[in-house]
Amino acid sequence: MKSTLPFIGAVGLWVPGMDLRSPTAAAEVAAEVETLGYRALWLSEGLVRDPFMEASTLLKATRSLIVGTGIAVIWGRHPRVIRSQSRALLDAHPGRFVLGLGTSHARLVEGVLGLRYERPLTKLREHLDHLDEPDPLLELAAVDSGPAPQAPRVLAALGPRALELARDRSAGAFSYLVTPEHTAHARAVLGPDRALIVEQAVVTGVSAGEARARARAHIAGYLPGAPYRASWQRLGFDDADFADGGSDRLVNALVAIGDDEIMARVSAHLAAGADHVCLQALPTDPVTLPLDQWRRLAHLTWRSAGSAAVPIN
Repeated sequence: MKSTLPFIGAVGLWVPGMDLRSPTAAAEVAAEVETLGYRALWLSEGLVRDPFMEASTLLKATRSLIVGTGIAVIWGRHPRVIRSQSRALLDAHPGRFVLGLGTSHARLVEGVLGLRYERPLTKLREHLDHLDEPDPLLELAAVDSGPAPQAPRVLAALGPRALELARDRSAGAFSYLVTPEHTAHARAVLGPDRALIVEQAVVTGVSAGEARARARAHIAGYLPGAPYRASWQRLGFDDADFADGGSDRLVNALVAIGDDEIMARVSAHLAAGADHVCLQALPTDPVTLPLDQWRRLAHLTWRSAGSAAVPIN
């Protein structure tokens, strides 16, 4: 399945923990995000509510905002459940949902879900096979419902094999905690006709010291993750960069601080081949949504290769 994505603009938001507030509060936030001009909002894996249910809440609260799972973890989710949840969202909100899938990492899958994390790319490939096959329940019931709408999907991808799978089995790739150099490599693997969505962590509107503290705390949380370390090693970082909470070199490469640096970093991703950059504004704590930063970021502009400055939408 290689359906194309809806128009999501050059820059969107990646939002962890949206489900840590009431559905009413989350709906109000989504409405403001749309008013600010963002075309797309990407949800992390759910912390207290399922991201597909959360997507339904946000889609109902908005008129044209695209909502995507960025990403939903396949472990513990039957492909038929994902297919039916995605279809429900598309039936209710045609053209406004993007299905992002991935394997996450062993710390989450084994440490939190209690499932074995093994052969992740093989498991993802098998999951896609089942997702794309005819619905066995409809066949069992001898029901012909006609062609079913399919959500355009992207796959979480950092390494070359994962990028190849995203190229061959989806509309494109979703890369997290990467640099513009990684974006250029990913574009080369994906080729010209697959979407490339990259996440970029940012901090703006606070003191330099506070921004550095947030950036360092953010990166420190991912240092034990083997897929991220492997990705960073391919970019030239080494064990010294992973010690003591992460080197300044690593933190600076992965988190853009201040308006000027954010504009430069987003422009670099776009110039390197990204179609869409989703900004993760780092808050004071996981429960707080960085609304002030989102409002500030909405007024910035970006440049892709050979283009004039463009707004977020």
